[in-house]
Amino acid sequence: MDALFIGQTYIDVTFLIDAIPTGDEKVVARDYAVSFGGNAVSAAFCCAKLGIVPDLMTSLADDWLARMFLDMASKYGVPVHGRKVRESSLSFVMPSHGMRAIIRCRDDDYLHPVPPLDLTGCRALHLDGHQGDAAIHYAKLCRQADILTSLDGGGLRANTLELLEFIDVAICSQRLCEQLGMTPTALCQFLRQKGCRIGGVTMGEHGLLWIDEKGNMRTLPALAVPKDEVIDTNGAGDIFHGAYVYSYLAAPRDSWETHFRFARAASAHSVRYLGIEASLPTRADIAAAERAFKEAA
Repeated sequence: MDALFIGQTYIDVTFLIDAIPTGDEKVVARDYAVSFGGNAVSAAFCCAKLGIVPDLMTSLADDWLARMFLDMASKYGVPVHGRKVRESSLSFVMPSHGMRAIIRCRDDDYLHPVPPLDLTGCRALHLDGHQGDAAIHYAKLCRQADILTSLDGGGLRANTLELLEFIDVAICSQRLCEQLGMTPTALCQFLRQKGCRIGGVTMGEHGLLWIDEKGNMRTLPALAVPKDEVIDTNGAGDIFHGAYVYSYLAAPRDSWETHFRFARAASAHSVRYLGIEASLPTRADIAAAERAFKEAA
């Protein structure tokens, strides 16, 4: 395998609607999309779409939603190492004015232990904190084998602080800052103290604040996508992660600023489409976004 991604699978139902009905009401959405979802899962599909297909360890039930997901994975050639749960997980996503509300229905009661995988040839591991036991197990193995470890720190989970000790690149959310009571700058410094080579905080339209290998604080402004072109921001962060992992795998000697610039353009492309699958960029899409959009002031 070239890379291993570990996370929780959702089937996302994304719809455009002005208000959620209550009581005895019915409404018709203006548009909708059905796609795979989940942080590391979406990142894996992004990496595959860009041209390097990772293996994916994820939740897998024995139901029709799981079979739909396996069809999606087959389309992209993604090898799925399923970890048994009773029911598939669902997300209902409602984008609105650059934000999104989400209702999640999740089964993360794993019925089997962490499956053993052969990491021969693996060059990167990407985690989102789901499957905490598997995340720690493979992060330790990859650290010992000098395989790059990456974390989407979208929120504080039971073993996040322990897991960070085995992470090379941790790109986190403002939500994690709030949960830890830290400013973005303080979180970046904390990530370095935990042993991360690279640490960062994504801040939406305010771009990326990150700390490099030498301990220098860096900023990368967002690309200014016109507000009237922004349709659905859900999954933009996952695509950012999938794109920088792809960029690292494709050109491991390039700088992390280069990888993050590539990922920034991937995210800028993604917010202009409804649903995660439609948002996935090609390399040509990323090049077009880099040409079309200037850095935000």
